[in-house]
Amino acid sequence: MSGASAGAGSSWFQRFLLPGFAFKAVIIGGGYATGRELAEFFLPSGPWGGLAGMVLAMLIWSVVAATTFLFARMTGARDYRSFFEALLGRGWVIFEIAYVLFIVLILAVFGAAAGAIAQAALGLPQIVGTLALMAGIAIFAGFGNSAVEQLFKYVSFLLYGVYAIFLVLALSGFGDRIATGFALPASSDGWALGGLTYAGYNIIGAVVILPVLRHMTSDRDAVVAGLIAGPLAMIPAIIFFVCMIAFYPQIGAEVLPSDYLLTQLGNPVFHLLFQLMIFSALLESGTGGVHAVNERIAKAWHVRRGAVLGNPARLAIALVLLVMCMLLADRFGLVTLIARGYRALAYIFLAVYVAPLMTFGVIRLRRGRIRSPEAS
Repeated sequence: MSGASAGAGSSWFQRFLLPGFAFKAVIIGGGYATGRELAEFFLPSGPWGGLAGMVLAMLIWSVVAATTFLFARMTGARDYRSFFEALLGRGWVIFEIAYVLFIVLILAVFGAAAGAIAQAALGLPQIVGTLALMAGIAIFAGFGNSAVEQLFKYVSFLLYGVYAIFLVLALSGFGDRIATGFALPASSDGWALGGLTYAGYNIIGAVVILPVLRHMTSDRDAVVAGLIAGPLAMIPAIIFFVCMIAFYPQIGAEVLPSDYLLTQLGNPVFHLLFQLMIFSALLESGTGGVHAVNERIAKAWHVRRGAVLGNPARLAIALVLLVMCMLLADRFGLVTLIARGYRALAYIFLAVYVAPLMTFGVIRLRRGRIRSPEAS
């Protein structure tokens, strides 16, 4: 099929690891970079309950990602609109509305976070950090698939390396406290709900990264890459959670658990490196979201005009989207409005994406009645 020819000459990294790196890239900025989300969803269930919830979320990610990749490959979908046209028919527009609102929220939050990093780490005005993030996202999104994939690759190396160093420093600095934390009696109630909710918030990443699936050469690639995606995305979070247990339960009340732990380590150089890693995580998460919009527009442009969407147009679209989200959304109160409906958006994604995919989508896959669209 066309998917096989598209993936001809692809490396094992592009076929098996790149989708997982891309999935991690989309979710980490709003998923666990600061540690606040881990404290919110997993710490209430205690050390062992929290780990159980994280493993559950990881398994959900793997299963849904594998099914998503296989469905996308068999339908020839390379952007989220094509995917949902195949899955929902005319109902695809429901997902697009929810996704646009989601993008406005996360980019506005990422811009604010980048500003806070610039101020805390370098003593610069917050606008400098926000503008730097905007410029980085626009540049990478403007140069299309290859640039975005390189970003996912090299930032992933930085991220895993920093988390590995963090684990070593934490174990050497307060490893005894971690062991004590895991030995504390604590209720593990609610771990399943925490894992399900957290997975639901972030699973959208699996459909956002469809452009990187172009390297796959077989259905086996889709399944293996999907199953690997869960662990690749969750391993850094598990490392961070284990380190947080050194200061359980009081760390649950910290607004920024990452800063709290870094302060406890007392290593200014690593503290700065960790802040750089968080900024890079925001960069790849924001780029992944904007790139998905660019690819959706590029597909529509090709269908209507028969032409390829050039890099200048991609850059312009990215800049308009970033200005609207990062500079204007907060001023006009859109961030607050959307944030109040954030859980509602998560439930919408579960309703229009996960539920149909794991029912109707799986049935169609098993029956082999999927027709590849003409523009795959």
